[in-house]
Amino acid sequence: MQFSPLSLVKQRIALRAPLPFNVRDHDGTLLLARGRVVETSEQLEALFARGALVDIAELQRPIDRVRQASPAELPALWTRCLDEVAELLGKAADAGFRDALEAVTPAVLALVDRDKDLAIFQVLRQDGNALVQYGINHSTHAAITAHLVARRLGWSADESQRAFKATLTMNLAMLELQGTLAQQTTPPTPAQREAIHAHPQRSREMLERSGVIDGDWLTGVARHHEKPDGSGYPLGLRDSGDLAALILRADIYTAKLSSRATREAMAADKAGRMMFMQEPGHPMVSALVKEFGIYPPGCFVKLMSGETGLVVKCGATVMTPVVAVLTTPYGSRLQQPLRRDTSQREYAVHSVLGAQAASITLSPQVLHAALVA
Repeated sequence: MQFSPLSLVKQRIALRAPLPFNVRDHDGTLLLARGRVVETSEQLEALFARGALVDIAELQRPIDRVRQASPAELPALWTRCLDEVAELLGKAADAGFRDALEAVTPAVLALVDRDKDLAIFQVLRQDGNALVQYGINHSTHAAITAHLVARRLGWSADESQRAFKATLTMNLAMLELQGTLAQQTTPPTPAQREAIHAHPQRSREMLERSGVIDGDWLTGVARHHEKPDGSGYPLGLRDSGDLAALILRADIYTAKLSSRATREAMAADKAGRMMFMQEPGHPMVSALVKEFGIYPPGCFVKLMSGETGLVVKCGATVMTPVVAVLTTPYGSRLQQPLRRDTSQREYAVHSVLGAQAASITLSPQVLHAALVA
């Protein structure tokens, strides 16, 4: 390892925010692990004085790692970035939350820029602990969706980034409750209903306490459950603003794609059709349906050949996605995924698997092979 004096990279350190790298003593032993917090300027000066070091390899910013990564490295980078986002959301009440959020956002959005299909894949994937972490997973999936739709609508880079951050933080005040409700088979209790009704404003207040001063971001979070007919909450507004309107629709769409104890995940094509039928002329809904398409990456499909496969990329047309086949026509699992050209009649998509896909489990190795083959 090659080291740099910590004092030479002090501009990369924010007080009361997670460290972006490990800090080591002059002999290389670990002093502070990445993610630890330096609380005061006195503590920071003490580290400088004792000759603290940082590994030069760790100074590369996450966004630079994403931009320089090979296509085969992108799935692992997505996993790492989303793990960081999940950990961050779990500490939303901690000091330094806003700074940590600002630090992790560029890497996620750079991953979206590198491969939009792989970004959509993250939205549709269902992890083994999906119900336990429903709140965190849902916020992340909705945030990616809102960002993609904002870009398709022609929003500026700043507006699209704001859409990501606002959607990611829309439910800060009820993330744990969402996990409980996802596993609950009974209706919400009165106390739970009260928490649900109050969470938009409480989430805004949490953001304000963390130091967020962007008025559009705060308003979007506070109003993301308002509806055009006035039936939303907490204020019953008819005009919530564009950002809140986008958050609402990303929230609804991604909720349809997720399972709960009381319902199965909806097939992607059905979810898109339902959104369009409910608001056929709405530009945000139209943009969302066009962005995800009929067979979005991440959905499981049955081919005319009888094989079951995973959509890994959009194809030349909306009807011909790139599919990695996982089974034989008789249902036997393949050791390695095989790519199929769905523009060929014998391999055309027969149907999208919704609830039927719940029993399909993929090892990390098979999933990686499917994505990069």
